[in-house]
Amino acid sequence: MGNVFKFGEDVVGYNIRVLNEREIRAGAGLLFVLMFISILSAIMQGNFILLKYSIMIFLADMLIRVLISPRYSPVLILGRFIVRNQVPEYVGAVQKKFAWVIGIALGITMFVLINIMNTFSVITGLICLICLIFLFFETAFGICLGCKVYSWLYKEKAQYCPGEVCEIKDRQEIQRTSLPQWIVVIAFVVYIFGLVYFLNDNFKTPPRELFSGKSLEEMQQE
Repeated sequence: MGNVFKFGEDVVGYNIRVLNEREIRAGAGLLFVLMFISILSAIMQGNFILLKYSIMIFLADMLIRVLISPRYSPVLILGRFIVRNQVPEYVGAVQKKFAWVIGIALGITMFVLINIMNTFSVITGLICLICLIFLFFETAFGICLGCKVYSWLYKEKAQYCPGEVCEIKDRQEIQRTSLPQWIVVIAFVVYIFGLVYFLNDNFKTPPRELFSGKSLEEMQQE
């Protein structure tokens, strides 16, 4: 039973229990897609059914990770299968547990407000946004925001962070961002705003079917 309720893995060369960051990122990506589609359905169509199911899936998976073991998390098992051919990248387990406890707190709040009370409000909207941000940063950038909160609260550096950010002293040359590169980014932002300002009215015109020349409304009326 001790091996069942075990948070993290003992790996040679690491003085604390660790987890595979690659499967965690893959799992975060799966949850992000699920939550994003569910939230989009609620916002665009006013349909909360998928969101209610997604909240239960999210909360159940987080509870399994923290109360039992990450090795039995269905989402992480799928993530492990997806990245099975990639070399593991080990990260400290303790900060991940803290981050997932935050996920449980958010999930329980959403479960009570949406699934049990059957309500929506600014509070549920903010929690959904926070969940998406946490999941997106994990899967896209490999940045665990919950782990950073752990470091702030306990005023100690977490060990074995993704990308070795806990240990790195200085950026390598390829990691530095030069002034010309920042100018390009700023120019690109200006370009995007320029597109919106000058072409927004043109883009509002609905497209027509290529061969018939009919609009989407005309095709739906037929």
